[in-house]
Amino acid sequence: MSWDEAVIWHDTECAGYAADLGLWRELAAEAGGPVLDLGCGTGRVALGLAAAGHAVTAVDSDPALVRALAARARERGLRVDAHALDVRTLQLGRTFALAIAPMQVVQLLGGSAGRRAMLAAVRAHLEPGGRLAAALADPYDDLPAEALLPPLPDVREQDGWVYQSRPIAVREEGGALVIDRLREVVSPDGSHRSSVATIRLDRLDPATFEQEGREHGFVPLPARRVPETEAYVGSTVVILEAR
Repeated sequence: MSWDEAVIWHDTECAGYAADLGLWRELAAEAGGPVLDLGCGTGRVALGLAAAGHAVTAVDSDPALVRALAARARERGLRVDAHALDVRTLQLGRTFALAIAPMQVVQLLGGSAGRRAMLAAVRAHLEPGGRLAAALADPYDDLPAEALLPPLPDVREQDGWVYQSRPIAVREEGGALVIDRLREVVSPDGSHRSSVATIRLDRLDPATFEQEGREHGFVPLPARRVPETEAYVGSTVVILEAR
């Protein structure tokens, strides 16, 4: 295979999500300046914003995903400044009008210490009055863990190879929601292999994240909503303004 499976799995599990795209476009238009996409993946959000005429810088900790994003931008004739960097230790040497963290990126940073490092780094990259918009998965207090599992697996076909990913277990563990996904691959000749990938999503309610923002020079603005879909839980998008 000539492609990176990290890219395939990311596209399989994330690229089909579109419920939030309109909100990111709206926030970018309101900001009227350069946009920083945190945890950009293969460009699900960044490429659309660049196509709409926004100056986009995109960062992700996985170099394979960043390379895929850069290649897709070139193929489409778009300008996206893509970097393989950790959002907790950003040093880009420039500022932005808006930073976005879609799809619960801030809940993948290893708890409060990771979020606080990210907030400090992002604050240093925002213009006065610049905003950080971060999507948080809805609080799960009233939902049994199994209710969070989507009804159907995520499936993608690539040059005759079939990739399928589905959550098989969700559990509480040390203040986080831990999700096990069964990943299965079927080759063009019918051979099959499988593995289990585990994702740890920190529990984080909007009020807690807003308070952490205050401690790093942000002022919370009214939050926005991304509705749930048949395959995804909804999210609350916390808006923090740099002062």
